Amino acid sequence: MGQVIYWMNTSIDGYIEDPDGGLDFGDPAEDFQQAANDHVRRTAAFLFGRRLYEAMEKPWTQDLGKEGAPALEREFAQLYKETPRYVFSDTLQTVPDGVTLVRRKDAVSEVTRLKQEIDGSLQVGGPELAASVLDLIDEFWVYAFPVIVGGGKPYLPVGETLRLRLAEHRSLASGIMFRRYVRS
Repeated sequence: MGQVIYWMNTSIDGYIEDPDGGLDFGDPAEDFQQAANDHVRRTAAFLFGRRLYEAMEKPWTQDLGKEGAPALEREFAQLYKETPRYVFSDTLQTVPDGVTLVRRKDAVSEVTRLKQEIDGSLQVGGPELAASVLDLIDEFWVYAFPVIVGGGKPYLPVGETLRLRLAEHRSLASGIMFRRYVRS
């Protein structure tokens, strides 16, 4: 049985995007990139909302996997391309090989099916998708970058209290903090 993990990078004030929708505040340091590669190496499948999928797909399948990119980024790109990807969207009509398109209305049933059929980590990315499958999420991972953006898109817009227990906490040399939470 799979384990559903919601993983997003944030500012220390809890936003995954700055007020203008930018993600570049989370400029990855080498220690973060190594930690991300280690996590992705153990990932059975990525489950993305459309916007995060679009932010990830082209850079990691085309741009950063090329010669000349830093070795850790090339490694991540290779791991990313080898990992099955599911994108939950009602607006996309086609996706490339290696990606499965799932309609948003089918999110709970598809994630339930994947959780039952796939051993390993199912990495959910995107706050709206995570909120829609909240009851299926086993762990919540946050890499908090040492920056305050003062607003933007929050880590998880649930609109309710969700009690969690800190299961792991690490500080990277770059100042990025990793926190892993499980349900209380």
